[in-house]
Amino acid sequence: MSTSSALPKQYDPSEVEQRWIRFWIENGFFHADEASPTVPYSITLPPPNVTGSLHIGHALGSTMQDILIRWNRMKGSNAMWMPGTDHASIAVHVLLEKDLARREHKTRFDLGREEFLRRAWEWKQRSGNRISEQEKLMGFSLDWPRERFTMDDKSNRAVREAFVRLYEEGLIFRAKRMINWDTASETVVSDLEVDTVNENGSLWEIKYPLVDGGGESVVATTRPETMLGDTAVAVHKDDARYKHLHGKLVELPLTGRQIPIVGLEIMREGKPWPDASFGSGAVKVTPGHDPNDYEASQVANLPILQIIDPKGKICAPAPQKYIGLTVEQARKAVVADLEAGGFLGEVKPYVVPRGRSQRSGVVIEPMLMDQWWVKAAPLAAKAVTAVEQGKTKFIPEHHTKVFMHWMTNIQDWCISRQLWWGHRIPAWYCEGVGATGKCNHITVSRTEVTACEKCQGTVRQDEDILDTWFSSALWPFSTLGWPDKTRELATFYPNNVLVTGPDIIFFWVARMMMFGLHFMGKVPFRTVYLTSIVTDEHGKKMSKTKGNVLDPLDLIQGATIDKLLERVDIEKPPDPDNVKKAIKKNFGKGIEPMGTDALRFTLALKNTGSPQIKLSVDTVRDNRNFINKLWNSARFALMNLDGYDPERFEAQLATKVGRSALAMPERWILSRLQKVVAEVDTALEGFRFSEAAGAIYHFVWDELCDWYIELAKPHLHQTADLVQDPAKATMRHVVQGVLTTALETTMRLLHPFAPFVTEEIWQQLPKPPQLPGSLMITVFPRPDAIWIDASAEAEMQLVQDVVGTSRMLRATYNVPPAQSIGIELRVSAEAPRTVLTNFKSAIDLRAKVKSTIVTSGAPLPGAAKALVGSDVEIVMPLGGLIDVPTEKARIAKDIGVTEKEIGSLQGKLDNPNFIAKADKDAVADVRNRVVSEGTRLQFLKDAFEMLQTQTVESKQPKPPGADE
Repeated sequence: MSTSSALPKQYDPSEVEQRWIRFWIENGFFHADEASPTVPYSITLPPPNVTGSLHIGHALGSTMQDILIRWNRMKGSNAMWMPGTDHASIAVHVLLEKDLARREHKTRFDLGREEFLRRAWEWKQRSGNRISEQEKLMGFSLDWPRERFTMDDKSNRAVREAFVRLYEEGLIFRAKRMINWDTASETVVSDLEVDTVNENGSLWEIKYPLVDGGGESVVATTRPETMLGDTAVAVHKDDARYKHLHGKLVELPLTGRQIPIVGLEIMREGKPWPDASFGSGAVKVTPGHDPNDYEASQVANLPILQIIDPKGKICAPAPQKYIGLTVEQARKAVVADLEAGGFLGEVKPYVVPRGRSQRSGVVIEPMLMDQWWVKAAPLAAKAVTAVEQGKTKFIPEHHTKVFMHWMTNIQDWCISRQLWWGHRIPAWYCEGVGATGKCNHITVSRTEVTACEKCQGTVRQDEDILDTWFSSALWPFSTLGWPDKTRELATFYPNNVLVTGPDIIFFWVARMMMFGLHFMGKVPFRTVYLTSIVTDEHGKKMSKTKGNVLDPLDLIQGATIDKLLERVDIEKPPDPDNVKKAIKKNFGKGIEPMGTDALRFTLALKNTGSPQIKLSVDTVRDNRNFINKLWNSARFALMNLDGYDPERFEAQLATKVGRSALAMPERWILSRLQKVVAEVDTALEGFRFSEAAGAIYHFVWDELCDWYIELAKPHLHQTADLVQDPAKATMRHVVQGVLTTALETTMRLLHPFAPFVTEEIWQQLPKPPQLPGSLMITVFPRPDAIWIDASAEAEMQLVQDVVGTSRMLRATYNVPPAQSIGIELRVSAEAPRTVLTNFKSAIDLRAKVKSTIVTSGAPLPGAAKALVGSDVEIVMPLGGLIDVPTEKARIAKDIGVTEKEIGSLQGKLDNPNFIAKADKDAVADVRNRVVSEGTRLQFLKDAFEMLQTQTVESKQPKPPGADE
């Protein structure tokens, strides 16, 4: 008699997930002991910004990290996953300043530094806590007692120590150089924080009259307003058209100034500048607002004028008329005045590559400013050597070339930012005045400075803060106690792996490599695993303005369409009506709750190593169905385990005699289980997450659920005569044991991917009492060769092939799915005939046939035939089952479609670019599809030939009223 299951009929992720994350944290299962003698395994979480919620990219990267951490913890490692958040200077400023302008119509300068920082800390407390709760919701087994923040006291101390050491070593210095200026945030941004966007603009020709009246020089520019700061006209030194003009002066229109014509040659990316073949060959030189022109000014010893101020407005020494205008206003005014004065030449439409700030979106203004810099080349050289020596490897491997190219061409790193939220630069400027004038000494110190170290005069601290990435570059070791020599540092540094996105390989990975090697003498991580970029199902980048963003929390908890639309009103994107229209199109009535495990498993399954992961609600829904399939299978098992004794079963399997007594299905499923354990372990060793998840999925769905449980049901349901038939009772107990073993092992195997549902099921399964109190601290399955049974696998494969081929025959001839039909299984050899005879009932049930097993037979006219291996022929009489003319037409059409599909797939394989650029999993998928489509095509051709050459009795239509 069946027992009731301890599992509810429906799986409720929300209730299960909250209960288990609380249980794990309260019991300290996520915490690693730095004093443990076991082998350490450590990962540092890329700290999410405190500016908002976790997005799908975070979910992907952190899920892969949690899989690695849980897997290694179960394998016995002292696994430590360091949590934390990043202060994100510019991002916080952008958000707070927008909010300040919207709510109070003020700037940060109206508030003052102290009040602004108070509000920033409040924001951090709200947002940072929200992020931590979301990470817990995702089941991430982070070592929460170690949680850090890039501006906590320990980080502050580490940042100061690093800055001072680098300064003392001459690797940090202050210099006036050309920088990228964000006029909205009023700060420097690095080259990496500038996006170059091609935008429609104009190319203006401007006439600069020669002072001696001998003509004019015509220059072309996309920024006519910057002519107000021109200090020369440059031509190529060998351009014969201008050689006689070298050194002559031209009038600079609208300014009353005269500037020289200079002959130059500066090589840029292997090409000479100025380019004599471009335009007139003459170019205006504005050294204060163009990096190339600044370089020219250094070569030609030209003066430098700054005519755009930090707010993006025209300033002196530009003519008074233009002072105070924005760049856009000045452009219009200058063009109008040039035209009025007869200085404007031809104006052409032109695509302009404009640099825009990633954060604020404004056009970047190149400016010359005093800033703090890190001398990057010597630090990068160590990182290059480490990668060349294999101390750190990149996965996928092609990222190695990208990293090495950037590092070998690295420029000095500008680390100062004109913001308030961040690590204030520990430098103090002397304002004292002595007998010989101002002291101007800079004191750089680990502690607060009250007087100049040189003259004891009064000092003021530098107002600037450090680039966020400076503190982030220290993260792998500053989180472990550096600059102190702690036990944590000795145990967990270097990390085993860094998992992050390819978009920050230069921002963060490169700088951690440089600082880790410089301060610790070791690489910060042995492997860098770079994730894919998650896009929508069409391969388009997710964007709030496109209405195609998949929020991980929505996928987990669900979101009604009204909730999704309400966010548009809160976030106020441009063109909100179109955004709402896109959301309705993409998400219909909303997103139903899927649960964390479904999302995690989807991300692992889709993470093939290709550059993109195309994600959709449907894909997550498919894997929610997988979780439900697992749940229902476990529930079925638990309802049929009455009388089962796990210790008795374990004792039986401990002997060779006991193992040999198992029937073929039991030997098969245990053998397949061991193969899958080995596949998953090997795949995870190679960071092939999709391969590992796919192996589990195939085993659970196609083998455990679809085959073994179905074969086990007759034994499990056999309860009435067990007392009178001890052999049946023994067999039932064996089947119970094998099913329980398969489920328990599967829970351990799947746990790193889907921790919640596996813990819930595992807790209910009968098992020996010596096991620990949580699945997450049990032992990850290890493959055991004694269970590998090649003969059982071969026999089961034969049964499965017969069923699969029978189904394909039905599908090929369009036999109605619900109709049971008779087939002959002609089997010449004794061994396969015995196997098929033993499992005839299973074959008939799963293929929906009534089979007759014979050694041979005469040809049957009008029968479909197919071979399974060399020993089995399936013969399926079709008389009266199909309409021949209709089926011939349908099959002919299918042949054409299939041939076209094979041609398309083969075209990809014949394309060298596809083979070179596509990831290996994508290439393998195409090859597999060519094989499967080829098999299908042969079936179709055989079917068409049979219908052509043989007479088959057509299905006759029923006369009117036949069913009445």
